Amino acid sequence: MSPQPMISLEGVTKMYPGLQRPAVDHLDLEVGEGELVTLVGPSGCGKTTTLKMINRIIEPTSGRILVNGQDALSVDAHELRRGIGYVIQQVGLFPHRTIAENIATVPVLLEWDKGRIRSRVTELVEIMGLEESMLDRYPSELSGGQQQRVGVARALAADPPIMLMDEPFGAVDPIVRSRLQEELLDLHRHLRKTIVFVTHDIDEALYLGTRVAILNMGGILEQYDTPAAVLSDPAGEFVTSFLGGERGLKRLALLPVSEVEISPGPVVDVRATPEEALEVMRRHGVDWVGLIQDGHITGWVWQSELDGRRLAELEPKEFLVSLTPDSSLREALDAVVTNRARVGVIADQGGYLGMIDLEAIAETITE
Repeated sequence: MSPQPMISLEGVTKMYPGLQRPAVDHLDLEVGEGELVTLVGPSGCGKTTTLKMINRIIEPTSGRILVNGQDALSVDAHELRRGIGYVIQQVGLFPHRTIAENIATVPVLLEWDKGRIRSRVTELVEIMGLEESMLDRYPSELSGGQQQRVGVARALAADPPIMLMDEPFGAVDPIVRSRLQEELLDLHRHLRKTIVFVTHDIDEALYLGTRVAILNMGGILEQYDTPAAVLSDPAGEFVTSFLGGERGLKRLALLPVSEVEISPGPVVDVRATPEEALEVMRRHGVDWVGLIQDGHITGWVWQSELDGRRLAELEPKEFLVSLTPDSSLREALDAVVTNRARVGVIADQGGYLGMIDLEAIAETITE
């Protein structure tokens, strides 16, 4: 069964006075409970307007918005917003309040008792990977990435079922942005909040979203599907153009190694004879062989090292890059092209699983 809709937009239109066309035009969109949906499109396509209409910061001109089954217009706006966490790019922390006071903003408005507020702030500091020593500091004393984490913590403070995020990582450098993306995915896996995330970056949208909504100018919904489906079957020229080049590589970032038929690869047990090792190398057309001991791969040796000696006597070289079934095929491709052996070694806690080569990756990307 598909997730129950947490947010539903039914024919939603927003027309600003003096403009000839709507900012958002008859938008139909459903966000299931526990989904992380990304809204992406060119500047001026109505992404932020859509987000603000869900939160009633902006009122729709027509159409209906349901939040957790209720018509958003039938609920007091302040009450509605208390059940929705909101995070923006500029963070919006109160500069004259400490980090602890910023995080506690909504619980204070809800008149929680001090002990409960203190406990919740401490919990969120741990969840967001912040240090308790930061709680008495002010926003200006924190880095951009730290401020952004505080902004997310503040949005989570009253434990809202829904979070709206408007380009929250757009103002930080690429390294911090990548780290924040990973933290958001981890947060989503653990808390299962329903999240609507606005971004102008198609790579970010594809990486984060369980589903991706691609908007055209005027808030026209061009495609709404899983990242894999968007990449494999773009709905028209606009989507194809917006996705840009390297669609195949983008797909690889979304597919796990487990999607590929894994080959045993050129390996032998350390108890095998040199002749058996040479036969494996000949069969695979390589001048090296991997060594297996008790189900685990210990490394590899050159053909020239055999010289009639027992394999157990040799000192194998370590494979520089190892993968797991959950590793992305993009990671696997990087391992293959940068590894002397031109393969990626796949293993998990249970031991050696096999190898993946460029041909197997290429077959997957062209399916």
